[in-house]
Amino acid sequence: MNIWVLALIVLVIATTMTMTGRGGGNFYVLALALAGIEMHQAATTGQFILIVSSFTATILFGKQKITDWKLVLIIGSMTMVSAFLGGFFSDIFNDIWLKIIFSVFISIASVLMLKPMKKELKPVNKFTLTLTSGKGTYYIDLMLVVPVVLITGFISGMVGISGGSFLVPLMILAIRVPTHIAIGTSTTLVLFTASAGFLGHLSTGHFDFSFALPLALAGLIGGLIGAKLTPRIKSKNLKLVFALTSLIAAAIMILRTVFVS
Repeated sequence: MNIWVLALIVLVIATTMTMTGRGGGNFYVLALALAGIEMHQAATTGQFILIVSSFTATILFGKQKITDWKLVLIIGSMTMVSAFLGGFFSDIFNDIWLKIIFSVFISIASVLMLKPMKKELKPVNKFTLTLTSGKGTYYIDLMLVVPVVLITGFISGMVGISGGSFLVPLMILAIRVPTHIAIGTSTTLVLFTASAGFLGHLSTGHFDFSFALPLALAGLIGGLIGAKLTPRIKSKNLKLVFALTSLIAAAIMILRTVFVS
């Protein structure tokens, strides 16, 4: 596939995925894999695009005041370490296993996103952390959130996706963070996770800078457009776009794994 055609695809993905707080790592990997790029290189290149696109979006979301920096600090500190380890140990798995893990991971995330919102959470046990910020008061069940975040970071770094595919549902469903705040916060977390995962992959040698640069520039422009559009879209529509695009990505990758690999 022509590099500029692929860059245009990346631009569309970055715009759409930034609006859902994911950055688009799953779709970048999918597009690169369908273009014939080996899965390990696709994962590394996808995370490089994520770093550039999420950096732009993070700045804009911060200015729009839809990022909760306390949540960024708590969750980000865990995902950076686990994402690096996921990228570093990615060579343990072959292409087929990476695709299977990718598909299962985002399928679960999309189903969770369609789950109806329950009433506001209250403290449930001694391991519940009460977090008060300018965005509201949240109750974080550490017994649930910590293992989910660590596993999310590891798989995200290994497969080359953003982590937002699971972090957005986690914040909305388990912590009751408003959708727009979850998206802004997740985008900043994506920047941390993608950076750590990229460094882990980089150590394995699966990266071609000259190939990745035009794609990253397209991702930067898409991240800028997506961040501008996000505050104008209703929360329920953002959740629906999130879920549907995740299911589409998972279905295509599963079909490719079964019939092509």
